[in-house]
Amino acid sequence: MTPTEQPQNTDSPSPNASSPSSPDGDSSGKPRRRRRRGKSGSGQGGEKSAPTAAAQNGNPSGEARAEGRRGEKSGGAGGRGRNRRRRGKAEESFGRAAARKGPAFDPEGVYEGHSFVEESGDDLGLGDFDPASAPEAFRALGLAPELLRAIVGLGFTEPTPIQVSAIPVVFEGKDLIGCAQTGTGKTAAFALPTLQRLKGRTGTRVLVLVPTRELAVQVADHFRFLGKHLPLQTAVIYGGVDYEPQLRALRANVDVIVATPGRLLDHMGRGTARLDGLEVLILDEADRILDMGFADEINKILKQIPKKRQTMLFSATIPPTIESLARRALTDPVNISIATPSTPAEGILHGVYPIGGSNKSRAALAIIEHEDATSVLIFSRTKAGADHLCDVLEARGVSVARIHSDRSQRQRENALNGFREGRHRVLVATDIASRGIDVTGISHVINYDVPEYPEDYVHRAGRTARAGMIGYALTLMSPGELMLVKNIERFIGKALPRVGIAALSDDVHQRSVGGEPLPLKDQPEVARYNRFRRAPPRRTGLSLR
Repeated sequence: MTPTEQPQNTDSPSPNASSPSSPDGDSSGKPRRRRRRGKSGSGQGGEKSAPTAAAQNGNPSGEARAEGRRGEKSGGAGGRGRNRRRRGKAEESFGRAAARKGPAFDPEGVYEGHSFVEESGDDLGLGDFDPASAPEAFRALGLAPELLRAIVGLGFTEPTPIQVSAIPVVFEGKDLIGCAQTGTGKTAAFALPTLQRLKGRTGTRVLVLVPTRELAVQVADHFRFLGKHLPLQTAVIYGGVDYEPQLRALRANVDVIVATPGRLLDHMGRGTARLDGLEVLILDEADRILDMGFADEINKILKQIPKKRQTMLFSATIPPTIESLARRALTDPVNISIATPSTPAEGILHGVYPIGGSNKSRAALAIIEHEDATSVLIFSRTKAGADHLCDVLEARGVSVARIHSDRSQRQRENALNGFREGRHRVLVATDIASRGIDVTGISHVINYDVPEYPEDYVHRAGRTARAGMIGYALTLMSPGELMLVKNIERFIGKALPRVGIAALSDDVHQRSVGGEPLPLKDQPEVARYNRFRRAPPRRTGLSLR
């Protein structure tokens, strides 16, 4: 026992004190055995303290523990009090962990570094806004004046087809499966009617589940912008950041929770997320949620939320796994399909570059150096491939950022914000970014590696030509990736044009290739997959994160 642990007694010395002549032993010169410290800090040589002292220090005796267990079994006040203490200790431990990790992460500066609750703006209500000045097409949907004011402020002039079809169904309270091409306004299709449903009521009533952190921030931004004139709050819940800001948001009973399944289930298991009053469940990019291995988490969440609710499911593709999830989660859903689920958006010019694998980095540089390539998003199949390509581009003076699962959340957000703001001309990413990058003005999407699954090609290409703009979806195809390209062609029902690069005329695979990228509507038809045939098993889980 060290001197600081000995009781302060000036009348007589401690019996265990060592003499000055023998610092490591007693006065007789014999070595003294080092004694273990007691947890309670009292008693001789670390002996266990009496039950009464342990209870005073927060460690109840065996009798007290037995009494607490009897209270729990009988359902009495002792059990309820003990459960409340457990929840309080769990939240307190989260707070201590958050304090050790440092300040909360603040994506895009909208959370002010202290809370994930997005406070509603000061400009609530209508102000001097005249609802009659809103576009007639939006007024015909029956949206509230506060939402019309936000729509006018954002510059929207006409609803998209998925919005026209989905919003009335949501107003009727029916379950919904919505399928539309990427970039056609699916988020606003469920956010607008959901926000209107929340008017005049309090408590957590809406849960939006998304596959990735980036998509969670994007969806939360849609709710924040569209509901800026309503007194509503939104919380963003995902992993890789501190618990404490999320705990404050959950304690505040925010109106909308946008979450990834893993972190939300963690909060639910610890009793810090209570969804007893949930009225609306939205699964955004549901196919990707299942592909990333969250099927078990989704099933556990479905068992813990109210059965009586409205459920909406949105995706750009509807594979058989989605149909199985819909049967479990939805009741008599209305199916809305604006376009063929496997068709990329119009306005995209497609091109496939046959090229040797060793020349892919040269091909990517040749495309980036073209004057039309103002903002380029490159997809790599592996994290190592993304890092290698970034090193090559940086050596040539290209401003490039990277996103993959080995990067921290702060690094991923900084890279995405830099790309969005134009500080980085190129963003290299793995498939975690094929959903959740809502950046306007991406001129080129380059598949550095051909995606293994045709659905991923549709989602990658959907990062460009958003909101009716023109963009390029280009694919670098090595000889070993020919069958992957043919699978994509059979999935979308169109042949992808083969294109050449003048700077790589020395590549043997480029010698007989020419032409420019073209829209799919000008390409010959290809027999599609029979979607009712047995499909090959998809790679899922951590390998896709």
